[in-house]
Amino acid sequence: MGNKFICMTNKDSRNGGIGSKSKRASRRSSLGIGSKSKRASRRSSLDEELLHRQALAMAIQQHQLSQRFDNGSMSRRIGSTSSRRRPTNLSDPFPNTNNKQLSPESLENIKTKKVVLVHGEGFGAWCWYKNIALLEESGLVPVAVDLTGSGIDLTDINNVATLTEYSKPLIDFLEKLAEDEKVILVGHSSGGACISYALEHFAEKISKAVYVCATMISDGQRAFDVFAEELGCAQLFSSDSKSLIYGNGKDKPPTGYVFEKQQMHGLYFNQTPAKDVALAMVSMRGIPLGPMMEKLSLSAEKYGNGRRFYIQTLDDHALSPDVQEKLVRENPPQGVFKIKGSDHCPFFSKPHSLHKILIEIAQIP
Repeated sequence: MGNKFICMTNKDSRNGGIGSKSKRASRRSSLGIGSKSKRASRRSSLDEELLHRQALAMAIQQHQLSQRFDNGSMSRRIGSTSSRRRPTNLSDPFPNTNNKQLSPESLENIKTKKVVLVHGEGFGAWCWYKNIALLEESGLVPVAVDLTGSGIDLTDINNVATLTEYSKPLIDFLEKLAEDEKVILVGHSSGGACISYALEHFAEKISKAVYVCATMISDGQRAFDVFAEELGCAQLFSSDSKSLIYGNGKDKPPTGYVFEKQQMHGLYFNQTPAKDVALAMVSMRGIPLGPMMEKLSLSAEKYGNGRRFYIQTLDDHALSPDVQEKLVRENPPQGVFKIKGSDHCPFFSKPHSLHKILIEIAQIP
């Protein structure tokens, strides 16, 4: 936190001295100066408390902002663009745009400017707060939604049994769009299943679907299957696991899951700054298991014709680069981007990389 320790030193012989080591130690004790370990312990405790206070304040602010984003009250600018599609393939992915200067003219020509951000398991609309600000500054119109039982949606996760129920806020949003309006969908982690579901049922409303270290699964697969081997689910989901939630009683299948704090640190936040981790810890909620266990039904006519893009995170411990590469190989998208130094947290340690990639995807004809 940038706190400084002021070292109190003994006066030298020119100032009269102090005496023996034992007397100096006694005097240090009488002055209330403890050991380094005690000072470090107190500093750590104070820092942690301060972090949590800051995180709580940030969480409240971002929850309020998410309501504004969900209401769609921001200005909207639509230009014209060519309908010609540029051919792409996985062997020649789109270049990273971290160092590219984006001109206002190029952004004015983007036809679809509304970007709908869909969070992953345990998170909420609040988790996009960094990228929302950056996308707004770039001239796009970001909208973050809370899925059922997430963020500030107070639905009991034990009552969220299907992907349809879980995705309802997203589906409601798409249904309310103007007849000729399209959006770019961005899904993080298990939110990938939600945008795949939306792509299958509202293909005409979706210009592009972007999967950010997400479960871009094929027909008949479950979002849970993507994480099963990666997370060692035999142990995490054993009957004696303290993280499982049995909303319908111990004799029935579990209805939800809550990661322990230590698990979250190792899986999601290995590259995330401490302040963002603290914000997540006071904001994250339980995960409904029903939607994660549901097999998706995806058709070649609707989902298969959707324009999909994948953003890989190369320092991800929850969904490793190898697993992400497998998803891309088995269900090829139109283009693939990669972010170095990013873990599985949607804050991202390098948010500028994500927002610039989203802008470039928005500009693809």
